[in-house]
Amino acid sequence: MRVGFVGTGTMGTPIAGCLIRAGHALTVFDRRADATAELRAQGATFANSAFAVARDTEVVFTSLPGPAEFEVAMLEPQTGIVAGLRSGGVHIDLTTNSPKTIAAVAEACRARGAELLDAPVSGRPPSMTVMVGGSEAAFARCRYLFESIAANVFHVGPSGAGATAKLVTQYLGYTNFIASIEGMLIAAKAGIDLETMARIVPVSAGQSRTFDNIARGVFPGTFAAGGTLDIVAKDVELACQLARDTGAPATSGTLASDLYKRAQAAGWGQEGFPVVARVLEAMAGVELRPGGDKT
Repeated sequence: MRVGFVGTGTMGTPIAGCLIRAGHALTVFDRRADATAELRAQGATFANSAFAVARDTEVVFTSLPGPAEFEVAMLEPQTGIVAGLRSGGVHIDLTTNSPKTIAAVAEACRARGAELLDAPVSGRPPSMTVMVGGSEAAFARCRYLFESIAANVFHVGPSGAGATAKLVTQYLGYTNFIASIEGMLIAAKAGIDLETMARIVPVSAGQSRTFDNIARGVFPGTFAAGGTLDIVAKDVELACQLARDTGAPATSGTLASDLYKRAQAAGWGQEGFPVVARVLEAMAGVELRPGGDKT
């Protein structure tokens, strides 16, 4: 199949690479032309605009930083994807997005006779999880594409359901990370050995995949595990906005969002998200550094 891909950054490049290895003819575009070099070396064709990608392919993927970037890439009148979409075409958005933005862009796609599938991902290809919102027919048509980039493929429901599911998972993971840091600070203040506590948590009620980032990123003081603080702060705030829109409580998320924003205000946005621990460490007057001077 002739497949397009717009947004060939940290996530987009390996995902698009899976599509090439699955045998699809890939056309790519990124505002930074050099970001497409790896894929062009694998046989992808470079287009000079997102419009051209949509015009020349049957299914177009986007993988972009957030709702604002997605909306521009889709709706810009002269160079946007929607303007280039063919009647009967499908657009697949892998961005962690806002359901409100998905609704608006899906309507613009329908006006062109095309369909939008919101399909945010979790993890890394090809073993990641994809959560798809959109019609059953469009999902069935594109399922084999999803199966070439992800090990776990879920059709969640109608348009916007994929974006919603992803925000729920982000909410759970990154509010839990804040709670995990707080728990370890309690242990540190109470005199419990941090390395011992880190061995206890994974085999007790506090176990979580997010907790593992403490040993990987916080204990050594590198804060390098996982995505950037800016991306996580954006996702948590989107999840909190979804809670407000649906009338659901988000007390822990609201507090977590505030802490991530404080870390951004400190200038740490491009560091790994575990750097938010520094805000909590300052509040506690103790650092989570096993074997070192913690105060």
